[in-house]
Amino acid sequence: MADFLSTIQFALTVTGPIIVILILGIFLARIGILTDAFIDSGSKLVFNVLLPSMLFITISKTGFSGVANFKLITVGIVGTLFVYLLLELLANYLVTPAEERGVVVQGGFRSNMGIIGLAYCVNGYGEAGLAAASLYLGIVTILFNVLAVITLNRSLNRHRSMLQSFRDIGTNPLIVGILLALPVAWWEVEIPFVLLRAGDYFAQMTLPFALLVTGASLSLRVLRYETFNAMFASGCKLIFVPVLLTGGGILVGLRGMELGVLFMMTSAPTAAASYVMVRAMGGNPALAANIVVVTTLGSLLFTSIGIASMRGLGLI
Repeated sequence: MADFLSTIQFALTVTGPIIVILILGIFLARIGILTDAFIDSGSKLVFNVLLPSMLFITISKTGFSGVANFKLITVGIVGTLFVYLLLELLANYLVTPAEERGVVVQGGFRSNMGIIGLAYCVNGYGEAGLAAASLYLGIVTILFNVLAVITLNRSLNRHRSMLQSFRDIGTNPLIVGILLALPVAWWEVEIPFVLLRAGDYFAQMTLPFALLVTGASLSLRVLRYETFNAMFASGCKLIFVPVLLTGGGILVGLRGMELGVLFMMTSAPTAAASYVMVRAMGGNPALAANIVVVTTLGSLLFTSIGIASMRGLGLI
C-alpha cells in the first residue's frame, strides 16, 4: 500500500500543479482579469524572452555532458519520423476530406514540449529533468517544424517554401537560446553573477506564467464541434505516440529519469503553434483548435496514468 500511495503521489506531483495553474488561467480569463490583449502579449513574452532565457541559463549552468543525451535524442528523432510516416498512411485511408489530413497528422505528432512538456519534466525531476529535456526539445522541435510544413503542403496543395521554413527555424527564439547556450556549456564559460541571477529570475517565473497564459488561451467552446478527425488525432497524440516512443526507449535501454523525460515530452498535448501554422496556410483552424484543447485536457489524465504505471513497474 505504501508503494502504491508513493506512486500516485509522484504522478500527482508531476501533473497536479499544472492542472491547478491551467484551471486558474481559464477562470481568470472567464472573469475578465486576463484579457485577450494580455494573453497575446503574454504569449509573445513567453516565446520570445522567458523560455529562451530559461533554456539558456539551464544549459549553461548544467554543462554539455548534462544535456547531450544522444540515445534519448536518437529515440526522439527516429520515433517521430516513424510516427509521422504511419500517421500519413493512416490518414490517407481514414481522414476525409483530404484537405484535413495534414491538420490531423500534425495534431497527432507535434507536442507542446516547450511549455507543458518542460513543466512535466521540472515537476518530476527538477532542474536535472529540465536540463535533460532542453537539447531534446531543440532538436526535435526542428524536426516537428519541417514535418508540419511537408504534411500541410501535401494535403492543402500549398507550396510554402522550405527555405522559408528553415528561416523560421533559424530565428525561432527557443532554438536560438539553445544554440547560444551550447558553446557556453561546452567550454564551461562562467556567466557573470548579475546576468546569472537575472536569468534565474526569468527562469523561475517562466513555466508558471506560461501555464497561466496557456490556460487563459484555451477556448472550451471548440469542444462543441467534435469530429472524428479531431478525436482520431487526439487519440494518436495522447495514447499512440507516447506508448510507441516510450516503448522504443525501453527497448534501447533507457530507464529512470531519461525514460521519464522521454515519456513526459511525448505525452505533452498538441502544440498551440500547430493552430497558428494551419491558419496561416489556409487549413481548417477550428479542427486544429479542437485538437489542441482536447489533447491539453486529456494529456493531464493520460500522463498521470502513464507515470503511475511506469513508476509502479520500476521503469522511472
